[in-house]
Amino acid sequence: MSDYRNTSRDALVLLLAGLLTVQVWAHGGEDHGDEKKSTSAPLAVAPVHAQGQVAFIEPALRLPDGSVFVPKSAQRQLALRTQTARKGEFPRTVELNGRVVGDPNAGGRVQTFQSGRIEAGPKGLAVLGQRVSKGQLLAWLQPASSAIERGSQQSVLAELAAQETVLERRVARLRQLEGSVPQKDIEQAQIELAAFKKRKAAVGGSLGREALVAPVSGVVSAANAVVGQVVDAREVVFEVIDPQRLAVEALAYDPLLLAGLAKASAPVAGGVLELAFVGIGRTLKEQAMPVLFRVELPKTGELPALAVGQTLKVLAQTSGLQSGVAVPVVAVVRNAANESVVWVHESAEHFVLRKVRSAPLDGHSVAVTDGLSGGERVVVQGAASLSQIR
Repeated sequence: MSDYRNTSRDALVLLLAGLLTVQVWAHGGEDHGDEKKSTSAPLAVAPVHAQGQVAFIEPALRLPDGSVFVPKSAQRQLALRTQTARKGEFPRTVELNGRVVGDPNAGGRVQTFQSGRIEAGPKGLAVLGQRVSKGQLLAWLQPASSAIERGSQQSVLAELAAQETVLERRVARLRQLEGSVPQKDIEQAQIELAAFKKRKAAVGGSLGREALVAPVSGVVSAANAVVGQVVDAREVVFEVIDPQRLAVEALAYDPLLLAGLAKASAPVAGGVLELAFVGIGRTLKEQAMPVLFRVELPKTGELPALAVGQTLKVLAQTSGLQSGVAVPVVAVVRNAANESVVWVHESAEHFVLRKVRSAPLDGHSVAVTDGLSGGERVVVQGAASLSQIR
């Protein structure tokens, strides 16, 4: 009986000791006015997105040697992407100044044969960007002539009309006497009547309006006319092009650089144009040899927005080769000293800046000739953001 009481007493003591321990720990975390608050270590901020996902924001730091430390969470926020640099032999590229021109087989101009006044057609004047078909009426041209000239032409037309009436009656009488008059007289009268009708139509056409029609199917790229405008002979009123069939004319001031031209490219807003070499002109233009390239239609079937006369830089590949490390164009950025640099991903969260010298390959990539040995992982997206880390 005494053993049972001793056991119960020991259990009660242990229970009371445990409760006192819990109260002591809970009491020790309270804040008292006469005690200094403990300073806690800074914690990473964890914002909650609308989807309920938590993304930890950690600071990116620039190290004393110029490299940067970028945690994985910051890399995701900066949308950094890397790619392995490829070393090899690449075609040597020359840069040419060019401009967009229309394909002569898919475009044309509407010019006037004589001076006159512009008049609208049944659907109005053609406007910029309007799609037209071959032979479609774009406008009317009322020929300019003096009152004396117009009166003289109308007088000739009246005389022809009278003679036509006489011949028509003669032919009608001869047909009534068919069988009693020679057949050759009837045929001769019919031939004279047909000739007078053609002569009358020619004179009447000179008094009428001139139709300005589209020479090819395409889009109106230039409209230089308004209703009532007086134009001179051979003046360009409209220009029509096919926006899917364009060409680029470049100028080469050193003909020796053009040996072995195969293909070219031209970076423009919205993409890169792929160009196919067509030929080299043998007549100097602006003290340079003109080189013609045809714009190839991409797989998507739509070209970037281009305008005839737009200037651009043509990167033409030759048969010569050069050694280097190929990287995308966007991987090469400028530092504070305006030097060409690339960011190399050396470890999981460590990026190093490398000064480089590069030569263009095409509109998508460049060949680094100094600064990379090949095999490095370079930043191809977000390189500009790394340069802003301080």
